[in-house]
Amino acid sequence: MPSPMFTRLKRLAAATALLLAPVAHADGIVDNVNGITLDAHGAVVRFEALQIDPYGKVVAVYAKGQKRPKKLVWRLDLKGATIVPGMIDAHGHVMDLGFQLLHLDLAAATSLDDALARTRAYAAKSRGQWIVGGGWNQESWRLGRFPTAAELDRAVSDRPVWLDRVDGHAGWANSKALALAGITAATKDPAGGRIERDAAGNPTGVLVDAAADLVIKVIPKSTPRERNAAFLAAQEQLLSLGITATADMGTTIDDWETMRAMADIGQLHLRILSYGRGVETALRVAGAGPTPWLYDDRLRMGGIKLLADGALGSRGAWLKADYSDAPGNKGLGFYSDDQLLNLMARGAMDNFQIAVHAIGDRANQQVLDAIEILSETYKGDRRWRIEHAQILDPKDLPRFAKLGTIASMQPVHQTSDRLMAEARLGPDRLAGAYAWRTLLQDGTHLAFGSDYPVESPDPWAGWAASFTRQDASGNPPGGWRPEEKLTREQGWAGFTIGAAYASFAEDKIGRLAPGLWADFLILDRDPLTASPAELRGTRVVETWVGGRRAWGKKP
Repeated sequence: MPSPMFTRLKRLAAATALLLAPVAHADGIVDNVNGITLDAHGAVVRFEALQIDPYGKVVAVYAKGQKRPKKLVWRLDLKGATIVPGMIDAHGHVMDLGFQLLHLDLAAATSLDDALARTRAYAAKSRGQWIVGGGWNQESWRLGRFPTAAELDRAVSDRPVWLDRVDGHAGWANSKALALAGITAATKDPAGGRIERDAAGNPTGVLVDAAADLVIKVIPKSTPRERNAAFLAAQEQLLSLGITATADMGTTIDDWETMRAMADIGQLHLRILSYGRGVETALRVAGAGPTPWLYDDRLRMGGIKLLADGALGSRGAWLKADYSDAPGNKGLGFYSDDQLLNLMARGAMDNFQIAVHAIGDRANQQVLDAIEILSETYKGDRRWRIEHAQILDPKDLPRFAKLGTIASMQPVHQTSDRLMAEARLGPDRLAGAYAWRTLLQDGTHLAFGSDYPVESPDPWAGWAASFTRQDASGNPPGGWRPEEKLTREQGWAGFTIGAAYASFAEDKIGRLAPGLWADFLILDRDPLTASPAELRGTRVVETWVGGRRAWGKKP
């Protein structure tokens, strides 16, 4: 009898195949639209029709009153509906999202007891050898501490349990998982990691950053069938939200093989801009330099993802001064200055784009220092990237533009993290926090994403946050540190032309213009006239990739 996982995989594959049927594999026009795009400089362009060639690229956009060609094979009349370019998420984790959709998800848990109840209920239905999942956040529970293995044992004690924290930079294990991993009071903290301990030195159940690998390495690997199902689930959600392309930050060998396998059977519809997890992964996948664009520009490994520190929520972000709410703790730097420099140089030697995760001000300084040194040797358009760039020393802000470094940021992190950031840093160290406007005014290229599944991949919430600096409830009034608000158009650019530029893809995607792919969305409203609350409520009617319908209710 087929497993539920296999049944889901077949259903998703069949549904997606139906949705991808083109209107016609020939020249045609999408007509009578409220069309909106940005030009290469970020100015708004409105149009009434979009002509598409047989290969799925834009031939022309027609402004109001412009004559359309008469001899076309097909014409789709949208009766005034709004269309915009597909959204691009500049920083996400495709397979992690898929597994979150298929595994235990604690993102909605409102308290420790709620999380334990959800875990207990999930375990009662699961036949798995391990219980795995994630999404928990002790800050939203107002717990004031990390949860413990003893508490998790109250939910499940007969099987090992491993639950990633929402930011992916810590994990929560029960006692059985700790035992299987051989973690005891005698276990030393690995480089770049921390085992949370009680006063007697005993592990309490939470492992931060590199310490998490002690448990992860003993968890059975997912099967190819499970990985295929996770990919299809992630792809379906991203397309349904209007994301037509995404940077996959930290692609593993297994991830790459899954993406290639899906593409080989015609099931890769999303565009994936892949950054290999570390130098070794990129070299094994791509060899001496980035891969070519594959599958009609749907897949390419063009860069390398490195990590300089952890996250604020787990106090793993590397700061110049102690955490205000944890004196004596500055977080974790994963590499010495020389080690990071050498890794970045090794990737740059083969012309890979380098993207480095850095959240704390000390980590950001370390990466900028390395870029400054490397720029003396590696000339040309390198487009160095810093992922997150959340907490910056104000004196480091101008260095981004000076060194040609892209700030790849996530507006929803600001709305989610502001209270935590205030507690972690104190009021006197927030001047360089989530400093979008200052960076942009300095001449820095911004690229926006969500860091899904840490946050929801919903780009409309991210866009609204970018020019309001408020959450879905409209808090705080006037926005948090409102001097760093962007304009509505600047925020949109971060999710379109800015995200495309950040992955060397601006000549392929990011806007609707002749020669670029016809990746576009049919929306239920005009995002430039909607209120922030209305923008957050945007619904995608159809998603088109390469001139073909990739998601939508119509067959």
